[in-house]
Amino acid sequence: MKITLKSYEDLGPLVRATRKSQGMRQDDTAEGVGVSENFLAKVERGGGTVQWQKLFQVLTELGIRVEIDVPDTAMAMLQKQVKKRGAAR
Repeated sequence: MKITLKSYEDLGPLVRATRKSQGMRQDDTAEGVGVSENFLAKVERGGGTVQWQKLFQVLTELGIRVEIDVPDTAMAMLQKQVKKRGAAR
């Protein structure tokens, strides 16, 4: 199911529900992902200062994919930048 997150605070309850639906304990999940239990608890509370790399480790381990809806104009600009970099090499 796809949902729209409006803020970082929306992600925490989703992570917690996903973990629990898989029958995983918080301490076991944290250990399996390679983050501290404190970090995972912070994610699940919707903490605003988590480290992106560790956050994506947790999401990946739980099978949560992140999709971003990028405006067409921004995508076109990004593609131009990539082409410029490729031509400069």
